[in-house]
Amino acid sequence: MVNPGKPAEVKRLLGSRHYEPSESVTFVPEVEVMPEPLRVLGPSGLELWKRIWSMGKVWLSLSTDIDVLQILCEQLDERDALRELVMSDAEAWRERAALRELEKSIRSNLSILGFTPTDRMKLGVAEVQKMSKLEELMAMKRPDAE
Repeated sequence: MVNPGKPAEVKRLLGSRHYEPSESVTFVPEVEVMPEPLRVLGPSGLELWKRIWSMGKVWLSLSTDIDVLQILCEQLDERDALRELVMSDAEAWRERAALRELEKSIRSNLSILGFTPTDRMKLGVAEVQKMSKLEELMAMKRPDAE
């Protein structure tokens, strides 16, 4: 099994020659108003729709990401139904396997939309920054710091 690569934050902190900061940044206009779902969603799908638009409004695009998000929310609703079936029938091994495959697809779609730390870093949305010694000392000196 291959070891996973180091996140860019770690490479940057280690001073790796393999760390290349992103030079080109594309700005996506922030979503002002959460759009309505393209098709009817169940309770779990609708909750995920709202959560993702509120958390990802900085990097999600109304024109390109809305279809993937709709599919993801529908998958979550399908997962609820399939999980209920699997939990009620101990002999439903085919359905259990299908549930695991559906969950892999859900994780994949969450990743595509940038909802893992690594994916957000790849999108250039967030990068963990370590405080310098000077910043730490200044923070300790501030009266509001406790």
